[in-house]
Amino acid sequence: MRSKKNSMIRNSEGSVWKRKKIVMDQDKSCCGTAPDQTNSTQKKIEGRNGSGGRSCSSYPLLSFHQLPDYMKDNEYILDYYRAHWPIKEALFSLFTWHNETLNVWTHLVGFLLFLGLTVANVVEVSQVVDFITMITGQFPSSAEAYISKNFSLGPTQLLDLKQEPNLKMDITSPELPTTHWPFYVFLCGSMFCLLSSTICHLFSCHSRSLNLHLLHMDYVGITVMIITSFFPPIYYVFQCTPHWQVVYLTGITVMGICTIITLLSPALSSGKYRSFRALLFVSMGLFGLIPAIHALVLNWDDPHRNMTLAYEGIMAMSYLIGTVFYVTRIPERWRPGWFDLTGHSHQIFHVFVVMGALAHYGAAQIFVTYRSRVGCDTLA
Repeated sequence: MRSKKNSMIRNSEGSVWKRKKIVMDQDKSCCGTAPDQTNSTQKKIEGRNGSGGRSCSSYPLLSFHQLPDYMKDNEYILDYYRAHWPIKEALFSLFTWHNETLNVWTHLVGFLLFLGLTVANVVEVSQVVDFITMITGQFPSSAEAYISKNFSLGPTQLLDLKQEPNLKMDITSPELPTTHWPFYVFLCGSMFCLLSSTICHLFSCHSRSLNLHLLHMDYVGITVMIITSFFPPIYYVFQCTPHWQVVYLTGITVMGICTIITLLSPALSSGKYRSFRALLFVSMGLFGLIPAIHALVLNWDDPHRNMTLAYEGIMAMSYLIGTVFYVTRIPERWRPGWFDLTGHSHQIFHVFVVMGALAHYGAAQIFVTYRSRVGCDTLA
């Protein structure tokens, strides 16, 4: 009996150690590390989990040196990377901490903000149109009232338009509503840029091919935002000289198409061409100096000049400052590893992009309001 009992104890102990070994082997395999790297990697993963990372039994966060080469974009961000995550896991990582979390949220919040502004403007414009339609439907215009009154006096009474300047003005110079489509083109371009950036930073960890496609989409989004930003100022400022509208809008559109074609090259998506990409985008922005100087010459005495210059100046400075952070990779290059989660250059760049877009939105509102009050006949 005693020998049988001892053998049962040994068998039970053996089964326990077998189960432990199976669990340890599963942990090693799920973490994707070699046996000699298990201890050090496990410590890193446990440290990340303590600050909100995912468990080792799911998908670990990696260091820069563990990344595949195509994902090595910024050597000053040392830790908290995602690589080869399924789409579902990448989507849920929106609510966990890694080094792309704030990159995603800065532009996601910006997208939602511009979506709200777009909806608010659409509702406001539709309400104004409905109100005007209601008023004009209930009350006849001055021309209609005058004609009705005079023709009701008798068939022998003639109507002389030359002797009625008010009637002539109402017929020949109707007050037309302001066109809003250039304003909405800018809003849509901004939303496309912010949303494409959000998607890129969230899902580029999935695979090499998706990473490349999303980077291209991100570059296209930036280019589209720059192009559409030109539409409100150029359309409304040069509304009385349509040929200049065509010249400037065609010019920036052609520049944008050339930029997109250039950046679709896979080689230019790597980190070493960061400065070249920034130079292309800055060149597109600098093209705006030509119509800006032209507009100042045409509207030098206009009281709205200083306000629009202030908004556009804030926009330009925001984009330029953000680009400086993007190219120099400050502050993480000063303290590698300190800004892995918060405060690194790309997050700062995103914040300045949203600030610049909001400043341009303020200027675009002034352009729309100005054109609704000042028509081309008034300027002539």
